[in-house]
Amino acid sequence: MRKTRSSALSLVMVLLASVLLLGGCVPAEDGDSTSIWTMLIFLVLLFGVFYFLIIRPQRKRQQSHKELMTELKLGDRVITIGGIYGRIESLREDSVVLKTESGAMLRMARNSISGKQGEAT
Repeated sequence: MRKTRSSALSLVMVLLASVLLLGGCVPAEDGDSTSIWTMLIFLVLLFGVFYFLIIRPQRKRQQSHKELMTELKLGDRVITIGGIYGRIESLREDSVVLKTESGAMLRMARNSISGKQGEAT
């Protein structure tokens, strides 16, 4: 899915750049402001593509991670960003103590938790 987005984004950017380049190569007649409007329309379209392909999905991921941080509770099985699996033993405002399978206790930053075990991250 990520590869499809990046290839679609690069294709759109190449098309928009070529249209803008070719639109700028045509000499404008006196009093003809269509080239300015064409460029403005394509810039708005480019911003729209960036918003829907990059900005909006990133905001959704940030919101879901924020919800995950507020829903954490003792006993939850979680996965950290570094790939460590563990169970929450203690929660603080900025840190979490995890108990790993070997019995080791690890204190980690709360934001380092990427998801709960069994959920898609």
